[in-house]
Amino acid sequence: MVGFDLDMTLIDSRPGIAACYRALTAKTGVHVDAELAVSRLGPPLRTEIAHWFPRERVDEAVDIFRELYPAYAITPSVLLPGAREAVAAVRARGGRVMVVTSKRDRLARLHLDHLGLVVDELVGDLFAEEKATALRTHGATLYVGDHVADMVAAEAAGVPGIGVATGPCDRDELRDAGARLVLDDLTGFPAALDRIIGLALEQ
Repeated sequence: MVGFDLDMTLIDSRPGIAACYRALTAKTGVHVDAELAVSRLGPPLRTEIAHWFPRERVDEAVDIFRELYPAYAITPSVLLPGAREAVAAVRARGGRVMVVTSKRDRLARLHLDHLGLVVDELVGDLFAEEKATALRTHGATLYVGDHVADMVAAEAAGVPGIGVATGPCDRDELRDAGARLVLDDLTGFPAALDRIIGLALEQ
């Protein structure tokens, strides 16, 4: 089982999420700098919302954002280069694929279904070390992600973390966070997969 993060690992959800933040601003009257918000995707939604809304309105804003999400965020989002091929490469070697994300399951599922990306397991609403439980429960042998928190998750699960520099964290940050291998993007994943499997066997 190979685990993948979702946002900025498999999909570029920035256009849709930015649109959703703009709709949130229109609905609540509270300004959110959408471009800044999507430049630091990875942590839970509540973390970002708390930068813009007073504490007593965070829960309300999170609920409104999630209500708006299906209408604004799904259609504009696209697969990142190499994502479909990476999943196919795992399957070609007899492996299974899971997605572990901080996004709510139902919203993550909308993205996967819209983009036609089939995975065997989907676990949402987890971040950093929290992801380790899902990785262990489903028998993941490695975890691929774009954020330093994904490398923390892999380490906590006792599996190699494979970094992709397609999100807010650069190659050095991913490596410093414990990535066993860092790729520019997932286009390099199929060619590196046998080496990656070797890293998992060394654990």
